Formats: sequence, structure tokens, C-alpha cells
Amino acid sequence: MSDENFQQLLKDIKACTICVPHLPLGANPILQINPNARIVIAGQAPGVKAHQSSIPFNDASGQRLREWMGISSEIFYNPEYVAIVPMGFCYPGTGVSGDLPPRKECAEKWQQPILAELPNIQLTLVIGQHAQQWHLNSQQKENLTQTVRHWEEYWPHFLPLPHPSPRNNLWLKKNPWFETAVLPVLKVRIANLFN
Repeated sequence: MSDENFQQLLKDIKACTICVPHLPLGANPILQINPNARIVIAGQAPGVKAHQSSIPFNDASGQRLREWMGISSEIFYNPEYVAIVPMGFCYPGTGVSGDLPPRKECAEKWQQPILAELPNIQLTLVIGQHAQQWHLNSQQKENLTQTVRHWEEYWPHFLPLPHPSPRNNLWLKKNPWFETAVLPVLKVRIANLFN
């Protein structure tokens, strides 16, 4: 795809209103893409802080995710290094136990066209259950913990992760192997991608 066509795709996504009837704060598609990116962060959907600032992972989750990756904000927010392509590009609203799931219409319409324009991706971080269902499909395990525990089955092209939200502090405490076995390997791989 030419740069002109890529820019048109980005413009079309930014103008998307497909989910507006279901979005409590309206449409504000938030993503970060560039054909040169080497890593894709496949998350769920922007939170309210990201919606308000139009900056993905502009919260405590983003800070933790950057720590997990071992990279600075400058690298994280450089689209030539990192693409951020959530399952839903707009804030979906709040439910009983946190944010609602990403709207399915978004992934159905945009995931394939975007990923087709990212030819240099060498690692996809698949964050949370909804992203794992889409990216790992039938290869995911019976639950998120088991999918993350069997991370080596997807490595080195994919790495399933729990959500880095502070809401998952209990999960991290119950699964210390994640920080001792998975994160060091992730940091080395990312460092090698950028050197």
C-alpha cells in the first residue's frame, strides 16, 4: 500500500462512527500505527483517561506495560517502533466490574486491513481475554491464566499477557512466575528488536 493509501486508511478509521449508538462518550478512535512498526500491542479498548486525552495507555496500566516491556515513553509512543491496535478503538463505557468489553464491530471492520499494512511486525503483545480470542483463536487455553502460563507455545511471534491494570494486582500476586519467568525474556527480546 502506498503512503497515500495508508494515510487514507488512518483517516477512515479516525472518522469511524460505526459504534456511536453504543458509546457513552461518543466516538474517539484511538490507535497508533506505522508501516515500520516492529511490535504490535493488541489491547482491549481505551479507558476513560485515554478517551479524554486521545493518548493510548495514558494511565497506570500504560506505565506498568512500559515497565514490563523495559522501554521509555519515547519509544512506546513512537509509531515507527510500536503499533497500538486495540480490539476496540473507542471507550466502550463502564460495566459492573470495570470497563465494558470492546465493541465487536470495530475488530470485524478494521483489524485485518490494519495488520495487512504492518509488514515489519516481529512481536505481538496480546493483552487480555478479548485480544487473545481474536489473535490466538483456537490456540488459546481454557482461561487467561492458562494461556499466559503456556506463553512459550506462542513465542516468539506472540506473547499473551494479563491486562497491566492495577485491578490485576491480585492476579500478579497469585502468579509470581509471570514476573520472574516471562518478563525478563520479554525485555531481552524487545531490547534486541531495537538494537
